[in-house]
Amino acid sequence: MSEVIGQNAGGREANTSAMSNSKKEVEADLTRRRFLGAAMLAAASAGIAGAAPQESTSGKPPRSQDHHLPNEQNHGPQNAPVEGENPSAVWGTETDSGTVPPFKYPFAMARKRIETGGWTRQVTVRELPVSKSIAGVEMRLTAGGVRELHWHVSSEWAIMLYGSARITAVDAQGKSFVSDVSVGDLWLFPPGVPHSIQGLGPDGCQFLLVFDDGNFNEFETFLLTDWLTHTPREVLAKNFGVSEATFDKVPKKELFIFQTELPEDLKKEQSYVEETTGSVALRMDFKASEMKPTKVTAGGEVKIIDAKNFPITTISAAIVKLKPGGLRELHWHPNADEWQYYISGRGRMTIFAAGGRARTMDVEAGDVGYVLQSNPHYIENTGDGELMFLEMFKTPHYTDISLAEWLAHTPARLVDQHLGVGQEMLKKIAKEEVVNRPL
Repeated sequence: MSEVIGQNAGGREANTSAMSNSKKEVEADLTRRRFLGAAMLAAASAGIAGAAPQESTSGKPPRSQDHHLPNEQNHGPQNAPVEGENPSAVWGTETDSGTVPPFKYPFAMARKRIETGGWTRQVTVRELPVSKSIAGVEMRLTAGGVRELHWHVSSEWAIMLYGSARITAVDAQGKSFVSDVSVGDLWLFPPGVPHSIQGLGPDGCQFLLVFDDGNFNEFETFLLTDWLTHTPREVLAKNFGVSEATFDKVPKKELFIFQTELPEDLKKEQSYVEETTGSVALRMDFKASEMKPTKVTAGGEVKIIDAKNFPITTISAAIVKLKPGGLRELHWHPNADEWQYYISGRGRMTIFAAGGRARTMDVEAGDVGYVLQSNPHYIENTGDGELMFLEMFKTPHYTDISLAEWLAHTPARLVDQHLGVGQEMLKKIAKEEVVNRPL
């Protein structure tokens, strides 16, 4: 038995040795194949992309300025016009990270309601979900076109973008306000104050309205005709001490924006409405067009309008102009969300949302932007012309904190221990906020 066992063992040893040699040959062959495969792949890549950049030591994927690399190409459906307007999204800014909800919406995508006296469209929290504290409305009125007498719960801040208009209002004390406004002028109607807007000659006007409620709806305000249409005529007759027939011509449907004749002379209308009770204590308009800039640098200028220079306002604003290449410096607003409206030019904005999250979006004329309270950001002019935009806040007092000003007033040694940029650099930072860069 032992002999048999010994012989079997010897056979197993011989078989094992043969199998081992065979396994080594297979592994060697596989190794050669892998090498050849890698070599052919490298040659193919070189043939397709030329001297393609290799994976960096930092682990970041390779990129090219003309986006020709295989890992950058898009062979699927493309919306070329939209992608052309949003290069920061299409090509993914390298410093962007994580998920930050969209923070811009173009007025061009908002539904336009066209009436006999003009048109209007809005961007609210329904169009831009992040915009919870402020909504915006664009409106065009023809010469003689009237935004019907109305009121609403929200404050209404406005800036004239084109032409001229006549505005009217009456406060809770029965005091009136009538004024003409032109390009660059502002107005503020407090909550609940009834008012109207009418386009003047020769070509009417266009303006932006800003409301301190993201859920505001321009199509659901309290309208004079709408109210009277839904009030019994006998009640109207009793209220004014006249016959019911007096109200036979009251429109059965709201006028909203309608065409009519141009108003009478401004002084004549002011004299009429101011009889007995007089005019309001605080003016409801502000001639921002005549205001000197709050700050001017080589990069641009800014005008800040809040309750300090426009006492009636409950909404503060900054009108910013950036020259090509100019930068609205890195900063944040500690007391309110920021709602933006881009009037002219092109730019880009990056928002840092904490937790390693950041996103860059491109902006242009007609876009609305939105930045949550205390989220740091910048706006850079990436176009060939001037970038002009509004910063709007649901607070009567404008406040911001710039990165440079913060670091300039913090011990340089402490900051250098964080950033490692050198104390000399830190000590050269301007002690006063710059707003627009370069200096």
